[in-house]
Amino acid sequence: MTLSLNLLAAAPARLNPLELFLQADIVVQAVMIGLILASIWVWTIIVSFSLRMGKLERRSSDFEADFWQAEEFDSLTSGRARKDLPPARVAAAGINEWKRSTQHPPVDREGTRSRLAGMMESQVAQEADDLSTRLGFLATTGSVAPFVGLFGTVWGIMNSFFQIGMQESSSLAVVAPGIAEALFATAIGLFAAIPAVIAYNRLSDRVNRYEAKLHRFADKFHASLSHELDKA
Repeated sequence: MTLSLNLLAAAPARLNPLELFLQADIVVQAVMIGLILASIWVWTIIVSFSLRMGKLERRSSDFEADFWQAEEFDSLTSGRARKDLPPARVAAAGINEWKRSTQHPPVDREGTRSRLAGMMESQVAQEADDLSTRLGFLATTGSVAPFVGLFGTVWGIMNSFFQIGMQESSSLAVVAPGIAEALFATAIGLFAAIPAVIAYNRLSDRVNRYEAKLHRFADKFHASLSHELDKA
């Protein structure tokens, strides 16, 4: 009875995340630390990727506006600042293939059109892949974090039952602290997973819409080059 009262006195009077962490088993603490670090990295990706996409979309829109008004396409894709833009790299892929295919007459018009389309489509796919690379961590965290937290919970509950056996008491004062610490691991797992899943869906949709915009740009440029082929 005295032992139970001592445990009850040692237990936190209210929900205190720091106390739950400090009193947890070393394995549960390791799980919590891993999940907290994953959550920090998730939010880092969310913020940095959102800022990057916003800047990229604005610069791409400005580039396309200048591109269609230019008389010399090649000059717009050669500058260092322009080379960092996906639509500039898509246009450069088309221009390079155009030069290779038309430098030695007679020009194979249908073959050139096919190669132009293939090169620009390949570059669009490459740009989309490069943009979505970091989003894989969000998907992984969203699917794995709850199970990692559950592992910490299971370990903590097992430890609580072990304490019951050691102290030969099933009092709530013996069981409750360990179970609370264990459940806290699951809570942290959900805290990491929920934003990761939401952000992955939203940012993936943003990348898909940007990829569709690149496809439209590539199709329009392909049509422009195709008209030039008809004049050759």
